[in-house]
Amino acid sequence: MSTLPSGNGLAGRRVLLGISAGIAAYKSAQLARLLKQAGCEVRVVMTEGAQAFITPLTLQALTGEPVRTSLLDPEAEAGMGHIELARWADVVLIAPGTADLMARLATGMADDLLTTLCLASEAAKVMAPAMNQAMWRHVATQRNAERLQQDGWRLLGPDSGDQACGDVGPGRMLEPEAIVAELLAQPAETPPQELPARGLHIVITAGPTREPLDPVRYLSNHSSGKMGYALAASAARLGARVTLVSGPVTQTTPEGVERIDVETAREMHEACLRLIAGCDIFIGCAAVADYRVDGVAEHKIKKQEGEDGLTLKLIKNPDIIADVALKREPASHRPLVVGFAAETRDLEAYARDKLTRKQLDMIVANDVSAEGLGFGADDNAALLLWRDGEGESSESLPAQTKTRLADAILRRALSCLPDGPTH
Repeated sequence: MSTLPSGNGLAGRRVLLGISAGIAAYKSAQLARLLKQAGCEVRVVMTEGAQAFITPLTLQALTGEPVRTSLLDPEAEAGMGHIELARWADVVLIAPGTADLMARLATGMADDLLTTLCLASEAAKVMAPAMNQAMWRHVATQRNAERLQQDGWRLLGPDSGDQACGDVGPGRMLEPEAIVAELLAQPAETPPQELPARGLHIVITAGPTREPLDPVRYLSNHSSGKMGYALAASAARLGARVTLVSGPVTQTTPEGVERIDVETAREMHEACLRLIAGCDIFIGCAAVADYRVDGVAEHKIKKQEGEDGLTLKLIKNPDIIADVALKREPASHRPLVVGFAAETRDLEAYARDKLTRKQLDMIVANDVSAEGLGFGADDNAALLLWRDGEGESSESLPAQTKTRLADAILRRALSCLPDGPTH
């Protein structure tokens, strides 16, 4: 059974849980239970279509509150009930959020109880999208997602994986535990004086790079970008100005984060060196290709009859984290440099070597061969190594959501700064 820490930041929060018409609605029962377990007051609003997947009676039993399903309910609306409900909420959380609901909210429609509440409420607004992978990737959905974020919505996910329709790809609703962990990471607006990264500029790299072989093929790796994006979201929540240099991923840009898209290691290298003069912390989380092909083919490489193989000559790519660490002069513009070490064996030995050899201030090492952790997973564990006045120190962080792990990594990095921001 999932449990939450006592004294968590959600206790006493009033959560209006909106459920729309997606197969992932069955997960909303577990989400409601976890929110209650966290100490939240929970009231549920369901769209008409959502009731085809899960009954209002189930949610009523889990929350202890009547479930609202209609805008035109004469008994509830006798005292303008939908306005009272909108005013009651601290957080409006929609899970699942379908493509249809996203489209209606993005255009400001109020044609049912849930969309009307969203327009009438001044509460924080959070959504966990869930839909078929093609629907999520569609330009209209991406446009709606961007508009919703501009309007103040915080989007959690979606995740990637097997879907009920048989497809595989982005569009799965985050698991209830991951949604609650995200809310725990940012339960409410934090007063500016309590933001430990306020005034800092943090540059983060994320995702894989792609090194072309010819116009249709490339070399890459399994990085999903989830850890780097979690770090960017955490840094923004802690008050930093965040620039995210991202390889090709399907992740949604975190709220308040500036994103620069790149494809190759050389493009990422150029962007990072351009940014480091004005940053306080540089975090190299991307899984950058160590090698590229010496000479990209102008046309698609064809299979040759009678040949059993293909030989490619690979040359080294620039070492981004090492070059950033070496270009930390003048001292007034010296960023704290944090590297990552994704290993499959001898984790601590390789991490210590990288920390010393590349002159880093801190390194985050993780075992990407561990089942359920690392590339593509929602959870991760890490070994932190850093330099301080007494030499090297270390800390082991157990398996946890990447959101919570990102917070722990950022807070450790902030503790390594000499006296706060340098600018």
